[in-house]
Amino acid sequence: MLPKVNQFLYLHVASSDEEEAAIEYKSRIADSENDELLIDIPLVEGTGKYKRLFLGDELSAHYVSDDGVKNYFNTHVLGFVEDGVKLIRIRKPEPESITKVQRRNFLRVAAELEIAIQLSANIRFIGMTDDVGGGGISFLVDGKWPMKQGTDLECWLLLAYRNGSVDHSHFKAEVVRVKPLESGRNQVMVKFSSILDSERQRIIRYCFERQLDFRKR
Repeated sequence: MLPKVNQFLYLHVASSDEEEAAIEYKSRIADSENDELLIDIPLVEGTGKYKRLFLGDELSAHYVSDDGVKNYFNTHVLGFVEDGVKLIRIRKPEPESITKVQRRNFLRVAAELEIAIQLSANIRFIGMTDDVGGGGISFLVDGKWPMKQGTDLECWLLLAYRNGSVDHSHFKAEVVRVKPLESGRNQVMVKFSSILDSERQRIIRYCFERQLDFRKR
């Protein structure tokens, strides 16, 4: 069940600082639009202290359904809306991504990176990511490539770090969703199905560097 307007959301913000990452914030869903949720500025219960969020911040969220069950999902900040009251735009979760188990160890950021994709022994092509995280990515490719939910891929992601060094991360992934775009391309969302921890750590390092860049803007 997807979260509803006026439901409370409880949030943790991904951070390399363990104390900061442990703080829980409370917010409320003010509106829902297509692939986005609009939420109030989060605050710490009991103190009334607001949390300033930044574009690209990764959030671990949960809400309580009518039957009293906690539902967890990961999301990230897409932007902000000024409509009398400032609201924060976050990615709406896919129904299949909502779990009863908390997962808040994977940072996810908006990023345009080159990715090489192998669909089969004879089909290889290049795409461009639009967001990247330690648990999965989404990328844009020409609509001619035959992909659907459940398709298995082998990928090589090009990572450019702040110090000028370049690295690759190799992994296998499963397509979670394919979204056709007006441009004729597809937005493909995948989760990692097989990845070495060392490969995942390269991606997480990139994500933290990217998050710092967003915060300096």
